[in-house]
Amino acid sequence: MHESIDWSQEHIHVVTGKLAEYSLRRVLEHLAPRVGFSYSVQVMNITVAALMTTTWIGRKLTIPSGTTRVLLPGAVRGDLESLTAASGVPVVRGPEDLRRLAEYFGQQSRDFIEYGRFDIEIVAEINHAPRMHRDAIVLEARRLKQNGADIIDLGCDPGDVWNDVDEAVKALKAEGFRVSIDSFEPREILKAVRAGAELVLSVNSTNVAAAADWNCEVVVVPDVPATLEGLDETVERLRAERVPMRIDPVLEPIGFGFAASLGRYLEVRRRWPDAELFMGIGNLTELTDVDSAGLNVLLLGFCQEIGIRGVLTTEVIHWAASSVRECSLARSLVYHAVTNKTLPKHVEPKLVTLRGGRPQVHGAEILERLARSIRDPNLRFFAEEDRLHIVGAGFHISDRDPFELFKQLRALPQVDIDSDHAFYIGYEMSKAATALVLGKDYRQDQALDWGFLTRDEIPHRSSHAIPAVRSCASEKNNVTTDR
Repeated sequence: MHESIDWSQEHIHVVTGKLAEYSLRRVLEHLAPRVGFSYSVQVMNITVAALMTTTWIGRKLTIPSGTTRVLLPGAVRGDLESLTAASGVPVVRGPEDLRRLAEYFGQQSRDFIEYGRFDIEIVAEINHAPRMHRDAIVLEARRLKQNGADIIDLGCDPGDVWNDVDEAVKALKAEGFRVSIDSFEPREILKAVRAGAELVLSVNSTNVAAAADWNCEVVVVPDVPATLEGLDETVERLRAERVPMRIDPVLEPIGFGFAASLGRYLEVRRRWPDAELFMGIGNLTELTDVDSAGLNVLLLGFCQEIGIRGVLTTEVIHWAASSVRECSLARSLVYHAVTNKTLPKHVEPKLVTLRGGRPQVHGAEILERLARSIRDPNLRFFAEEDRLHIVGAGFHISDRDPFELFKQLRALPQVDIDSDHAFYIGYEMSKAATALVLGKDYRQDQALDWGFLTRDEIPHRSSHAIPAVRSCASEKNNVTTDR
C-alpha cells in the first residue's frame, strides 16, 4: 500500500507486454477513476512482459510529458535505480499479477499495514535429541529458528536418562536460543533447567513434587490424556508453590478422541479463564495422512480464538516437514482474522501451496489473434481450458497430451527443433502439464507458484534464444524477438 501518495496528482506510465495489454487496459479503465490518477500505457514489442529486463526497457521506454511515475510489471528483472536516473521520474515495480493492481493502489477492504503481527509462540521439537551429536542439534536449531521457531525443544527418549542433556542445552544457549526440555524424568529435567532451559514439557502427578525446585515455567498435562483426570490437583499444587505454568489438555489424533479433546480445551478455558494454555499440534499433523499446512492453519485458528498462546510442533514425518514455517505464516494470518474480525481469505498466498494462483485464461480467440500477430521465431506456451497450447508465427496448436502436442509441433513445416530447444520445450510442457493437473497458473519461463515452497526458476537464456521456427519475415522486417 502507498497511502502517503496523493494519487490524484499522479500520471502513471504503465509498461506492459502484448499479451497482457487487453486485460491491463480493462483493469486501469475501472481502477484509475476510483483511485484518482491519470495514466498512459506503453505496450512493448514483446509478448510476455515478465521476460523484460530494465536494461532492455531502458532502450525502448518513451515517457509522455507530465508523467510522474513509471510502473513496470512486478516480474521484470534488473536495477531500477539506473532506470529511474535515466528517466528522470521514479520507476517502480507493480505486482506480478495485474489482477492485484487494485490492492497495489490501496483498494482493499481491510488495512494491511500491520499485517504480520502475532501472539502465538512456536516451540519446535528436535525429536530424539539424545541420539544426535551436539553439533547436529545446533544446526537443526538454527534451521528451525530461521523458519520461525521461538523456542527449541529437546525431545528426550522415554525410559532413558540423557546424561549429557546439560551440555546440549549449554550449546544452544551459547548461540542465543531459548530452550525447552521434553521429558517426564526429574533427573533429566533438573540438569536441563540448571543449564538454562526455560520451559519443561511436561508435568503431571508423577513428577509434580520436583517442579518447585526447577525455577522455570512448566506445561501441565492430565494424568490420563483422554480425560482431565488429575489436572485440577496438579494445577492447584503448582499454584500453591507459585510455579509458572501453561495448561495442555492434550490434543488427540482423529479416531482417538480428536473432537472430544478440542472440547477439553474449551472446558479448561472455562475453568481457568486467565490461565496460559498450550497445545501440542504435532499429535494431529504427524498422525494424519494430509499435507500439514491446512491442519496447522486450522489448529492455530482454534488457538487464536480461545487464547492458546503456545504450540508445540514437530517435523518428523515427510508431509509435515515444513510445519514450523507453516505455523509461522499461519499465526499472522489467524491473528489478522481474529483481531480484525475478517475472513482469513485473500490475505496470505504463501500458505496456498498446492493450488496457489488462480489460472490466467486468455481464451482461444486471443491465442488465435496472437498467432496471427507474431513475427518472431519463438514459441509461446500456455496451459488453459484443460489443454496445452503452443503458439508461434502463424500457428496455434493444442492437445491434452504433451507427447501428441510435440508430434504436432514437429510436423509443422516451418518448425525446426534441435536438441537444446527440444529439451527446453519438454521442460516448459512438463510445467504446463503439472499446472493443468493441479489447476495452477502457468506462465512461460516462470516457476510454478508453490506458495512459500516456491523456488525461483534459474533462467537459461542460451536455450531460450534458439529459434524454433524458420521465419524469413522476421529477418526482413527486423522485428524484435521476445528473448
